[in-house]
Formats: sequence, C-alpha cells, structure tokens
Amino acid sequence: MEKKFAKGTPLYRHDAAYAREHDELPLYRESYQANIACKEAIEKAINDNYGNNRLNSQAVMETLGAEFSMERIQYVLANTVQHKDWDGRISRANREWAQTVPVVPNPDSWGGDRNCYFVVDQAHTGLVDLFVTHFRKELEKAPMEKKPSVLDKLHKPLPATEVKPGKDKSQEL
Repeated sequence: MEKKFAKGTPLYRHDAAYAREHDELPLYRESYQANIACKEAIEKAINDNYGNNRLNSQAVMETLGAEFSMERIQYVLANTVQHKDWDGRISRANREWAQTVPVVPNPDSWGGDRNCYFVVDQAHTGLVDLFVTHFRKELEKAPMEKKPSVLDKLHKPLPATEVKPGKDKSQEL
C-alpha cells in the first residue's frame, strides 16, 4: 500500500543527527519519506508524459503540483542535480540554479549520504533536465510563499498592551 503524503507535509531542513538530538525524528522521517515519494512521483510523471520524442513538462508539473508543494519539488530536483553535477546532460544553468538551493547533507553511520535515496534516477537525465528548466520557469511565475523576515519582525512596533483599570502596575513590585 502506497502512503500518500499531504501537500502540507513540512519540508524538514536538518539532517537525521540534528533531528535525533532535538527529539524531532518523527518530523524528519515524515519529510524524508515524502522526499522519496516525490522523487518516485517525478520519475513516474516524466516517464508517463514522454512520447514521440517530446516531454509534456506542463502535464508533469500538474501531476506533481497536485500532490507535493513547490518547495518539496524544488528540494528534490535541486538534490538530484547536485548529485549529478558531473553529468553533461544537465545544463549549466540548471546546475548553477541547483547550487542556490540549500540541500542539507545527511550522512549516515557508514559515510554514505542519505540524500541519495531521493535522487531522480529512474528517468532519463536529459528529460529530468528538460523538466528542471520548465520547473524553474514555473517557479519564477509563482514564487513560493516566503516566511516573514526576522529583521522585519524586529522593526515592527510592539502591539499596545491594555492596562486594566483599578490596578497600579508600579505598586506590584
């Protein structure tokens, strides 16, 4: 039975060791499994939407967008391109883009990298490159929701606090 991940499953941006130290292993595991599911969905969507020497990138995008957030798709694609940095079938522009996406190294006990389990490798690398190019254009059209800046929060005035009548705050000390 295939597990479905909610589109809202948060992307966990730390490695397993950090999750273990901070008692966040369930969050880490759910996000990691969602990354693997996203990788498998990308492979299937690319393979299903390739025919007559043409990749229907828009159909791939629609299929993935229904199940995964843009942030997760970006993370999995960037991880894939970073792992295949040596592959000449990936354009230089896509390799440069992938380096701008922070993918947290996730070493295991034996010196391997757990991130290798969500590298898109069951679809032709040239087709993956075509899809990455399309995805980047879609990302530019509809950028991901950015979290508010901490600096902006610091510059915002604090909300006014209401003092209840009948209590003199100076006498409470």
